[in-house]
Amino acid sequence: MNTTLIVFVVLYLLGTLAIGVWAGTRVKNTADFAVAGRSLPLVMVITTTFATWFGAETVMGIPAKFVQGGLGSVVEDPFGAGLCLVLVGTFFAAKLYRKNLLTIGDFYRQRYGKGVEVFCSLAIILSYLGWVAAQITALGLVFSILTDGAMSPAMGMTVGLLAVLVYVVVGGFLAVAWTDFIQMIVLVVGLSIIAFVSADLAGGADKVLALAQQKDLGRFFPEPTFTDIAMFIGAALTMMLGSIPQQDVFQRVMSAKDAQTAQRGAIIGGFSYIAFAFVPMFIVLAAVVVMGDQALDLAQNDYQRLLPSFIMGHMPLVMKILFFGALLSAIKSTSSATLLAPTTSFVENILKQIRPGMSDRQSLVAMRVTLVVFAFAVLAYAIALQGTPIYELVSAAYQVTLVAAFTPLVFGLYWRRATTQGAVFSIFAGVAVWVAFFEQVSTWGEFFPGQLAGLIAAIVGMLVGSLMPQLLTDRQEHVSHHLKPHA
Repeated sequence: MNTTLIVFVVLYLLGTLAIGVWAGTRVKNTADFAVAGRSLPLVMVITTTFATWFGAETVMGIPAKFVQGGLGSVVEDPFGAGLCLVLVGTFFAAKLYRKNLLTIGDFYRQRYGKGVEVFCSLAIILSYLGWVAAQITALGLVFSILTDGAMSPAMGMTVGLLAVLVYVVVGGFLAVAWTDFIQMIVLVVGLSIIAFVSADLAGGADKVLALAQQKDLGRFFPEPTFTDIAMFIGAALTMMLGSIPQQDVFQRVMSAKDAQTAQRGAIIGGFSYIAFAFVPMFIVLAAVVVMGDQALDLAQNDYQRLLPSFIMGHMPLVMKILFFGALLSAIKSTSSATLLAPTTSFVENILKQIRPGMSDRQSLVAMRVTLVVFAFAVLAYAIALQGTPIYELVSAAYQVTLVAAFTPLVFGLYWRRATTQGAVFSIFAGVAVWVAFFEQVSTWGEFFPGQLAGLIAAIVGMLVGSLMPQLLTDRQEHVSHHLKPHA
């Protein structure tokens, strides 16, 4: 067991915890706790939106999938995820910012009423189970590797969760924003240095890039068959569109000091994420050059351990400290906000419907209590799903919001004729068709992606539900006009 490495990791965890607790002293109300008082400057909005996606799967999941299948196999993340932030900044940030909302669920209530608010908020909350579970799973893996197996993955999950939970409970999104700012600096600097060292171990960057060319890893588009193209589009849209109606994305963008900062922060953060996601991909390619078949075997059978195994087996102590500092930064930045987001949605959009008239102080207490309850529920979920790949936990998380919440959001913002009935039809049609494509229900999902079918059904449902009453009214008026006796 590398005691020095563990000491540095513990000190780093305690340092970020102290920053979070310090930020907590500035939390005075629910707006501070949920959206940092809408006060963050551009640089912090960029780092916190960048941190939205740079989690466990970016460091350990995406690179291994890239080595196995090339750029086309990671269209969902980082490309879809990064473009999600760009789309948010371009089309949604300013419009939503000016509404001065605390949660994305507030928009559904204002536009469609309480029923749609509650259902969309439930869909958003449920989508976080897989996303947060992926981060908790990664924390368990990290602590297990650091202790050479002395700490079990389940115990590692528990310790890691507590390390994140303390500063989020105390400081809310204000703590998340400040720790994201520090952690993203550690992440970018640490992984950049490791990339240079990895290239040197591989005999130069040219050899790493030559391997990518030899394996045709630059291939992006699928085979020109209907099913392959449909699956490719479905994968791309899952995070690109399904992540737009998400509370963590909303919180990070709405925490900006003004609408222009919200727009710019999301766009720059999105493009930065796509660009920097190539760094861990490069490091894993270098690992394949250095480790040969051993790396390919790990990529195929236990890809979550590939990068940590390369660092632990082939790099000096300083690089190990940098790597685990960067890795923990990635995981903690993502897990902190994704713990806070469903908590805020639950209190603001569901609990307040059950207990109207809650004071701001009561809401703040409820958020903190709910945060703890949700955290341990996710911990139990993550332990129960041990063995499920991190990338799969993440990619499955956003299908529910894609089919249930995306269409009502877009049409509600950009189509004046969208109605509550249209939103209800959209949600029902989207979810029903999506479920019909489940493997347990039918074999349709083998030929066409269920989430894409659900999205199409949701759009049709919105159009039919919104226009049908107007068309019926017009028809009745037309008929009554012709039946009316003429003088």
